[in-house]
Amino acid sequence: MKQDFNYYLDTIGEVGEVSQILHVIVNIRGLPEIRSQEMVIFESGDLGQVLSFSKDSAEVLLLTPGAVRVGMRVARTNQDIQISVGKNVLGKTINPLGVVVSSDAPLRSTKETRSLDAFPLGINRRHLITESLETGVSLVDLVIPLGRGQRQLVMGDRKTGKTQFLLQILLTQAQKGSICIYAAIAKRRADILDFQAFFKSHHIDKQVILIASASSDPAGLIHLTPYTAMTYAEYFRDTGENVVIILDDLTAHAKYYREISLLARRFPGRSSYPGDIFYLHAKLLERAGNFTITEPNQPTKTVSITCFPVSELVMGDITGYVQTNLMAMTDGHILFDINFFNQGRRPAINPFLSVTRVGRQAQTPLMRDLSRQLTSFLVKVDNLRQFMHFGAELSERSKKMLSLGEKLEVFFGQPSDKIISVNINIFLVSALWAGFWQGNTLPEMKQDMNNLASLYTKNSAIKTRVDALIMGSQSFTELVKKVSAEITFISNLIKSGGAKP
Repeated sequence: MKQDFNYYLDTIGEVGEVSQILHVIVNIRGLPEIRSQEMVIFESGDLGQVLSFSKDSAEVLLLTPGAVRVGMRVARTNQDIQISVGKNVLGKTINPLGVVVSSDAPLRSTKETRSLDAFPLGINRRHLITESLETGVSLVDLVIPLGRGQRQLVMGDRKTGKTQFLLQILLTQAQKGSICIYAAIAKRRADILDFQAFFKSHHIDKQVILIASASSDPAGLIHLTPYTAMTYAEYFRDTGENVVIILDDLTAHAKYYREISLLARRFPGRSSYPGDIFYLHAKLLERAGNFTITEPNQPTKTVSITCFPVSELVMGDITGYVQTNLMAMTDGHILFDINFFNQGRRPAINPFLSVTRVGRQAQTPLMRDLSRQLTSFLVKVDNLRQFMHFGAELSERSKKMLSLGEKLEVFFGQPSDKIISVNINIFLVSALWAGFWQGNTLPEMKQDMNNLASLYTKNSAIKTRVDALIMGSQSFTELVKKVSAEITFISNLIKSGGAKP
């Protein structure tokens, strides 16, 4: 957008005047033809968005930190908030107005622009979710499966590993060719620099766009962050690309919107949030999903926007207003449990309180059977541990179940800087189920698993053999039997030394 006050003053021919300033809310007089959501430009070059208007005045949300003063002139732009879109944004860090904020070269202007406030596509453009989305995190891929186009809420207390988990997803999907968009909402500038360093060090920066607003930015600019991210996601969707978008986090976004609403004297509701906060987030998340697009001279194609909104909890309380709103409008949630984190579990995901509503329909019969059996077994082990608190003696069968449960817990333990392919995860769980590490200590078992995972990544012959074994199985029981017959093969792999983890 051309930020030239005189240009718009000459083009539109209307001028207003600032009559009152209340933090980020500016009241102006004049501009009789102004409309809601329109952009205005101040004489200082600052931008604002019209929130409401009456016969002789308008209420404007300030979007840029500048030197707006009472009596300053204001001009209309006759357009909504729009950003230039194009593939040249890949690898860039930009603010919610589409301006590069990193040390990179500025964006080349593009002919295509899009409005931030777009309506979600209708049901006639939606498609059933039928393709799994791999996260690279063993516990999620096997127990809480996700599908492309799913909207999966990620919630947990501060410093419980949510960001590391989201970066693992981005790393996995960027390596598979998806376009990844990270919306950092009201983050510290040091955190934004950390994100940039992560993308560059893992060589995925050319597949990632970082939309960043700092906590020191105006509330109006922070409020736009998730809408800018979703607008870019829709652009890449329309070009035929699968997109993964992370909104980190919508709890902070809701707080800044609450601040704007209270300053604008909107009537407060529960926890002082405005009455339209549910509509605001629901409309935003509805823009994600699995869609069908038609390109000229091309067959109809299915593409997706997979969305991971983030919500911060306080002391593990999932009954907060914003949290329950987000749980109601998404297709499931992943809960990072503060108690699990304090016990040393990494990732600190609670599989018993996490939900996926559409992920299993995208699984193969083998994966669906494996997920069902794993979930059932984990619940039984948890119940057994609760029963042990009464001091009851355990049968041999119960002791074996507890032993296998401990091994599964160690297997699901995963460093935040490591991603693991889903096929080798299936193979390792099948070997564990077949009793391969029955006489080994937990550290020995984990070492062997790391070696096998490393071999799978580096040795194409082993990868082909493991993949064929999995592709040829229709159920988990069938795969366990096949893996049991491969005990010699597994032993030789481990004895060969493999690659160190």
